[in-house]
Amino acid sequence: MGKEIVNTPLAPAPVGPYNQSVKAGNTLYLSGQIAIDQSTGQLIMDTIEAETNQVMKNIGHVLAAANMTYENIVKCSVFVADMHMYGRINAVYAKYFNEDTAPARELVEVANLPKFVNVEISCIAVE
Repeated sequence: MGKEIVNTPLAPAPVGPYNQSVKAGNTLYLSGQIAIDQSTGQLIMDTIEAETNQVMKNIGHVLAAANMTYENIVKCSVFVADMHMYGRINAVYAKYFNEDTAPARELVEVANLPKFVNVEISCIAVE
């Protein structure tokens, strides 16, 4: 089984020795996405809702580059800077999934995230 690097100019470019995603067999592993709007290079942090929405859009761009959609996601890891934002993040996150087929997930609070954002999400998708 080989691995294929899947990157797209529509999502933020990696800022270190990693790729936006790696496909191994029929599984796509997406690196954590933060709320950078690739068209402007700016962080979207006006509200936690806008930030979460941008993160999910970035995930969507990477999925599309691999010919997948949100429906292909089987697992998400959500990292937040403040657990008090859980409900607001969850409300936006839920809009991207059908409740009956939503992926497995954990959501954990962490001390800091890259660029001191409030939310970062990574995921695993399968064909």
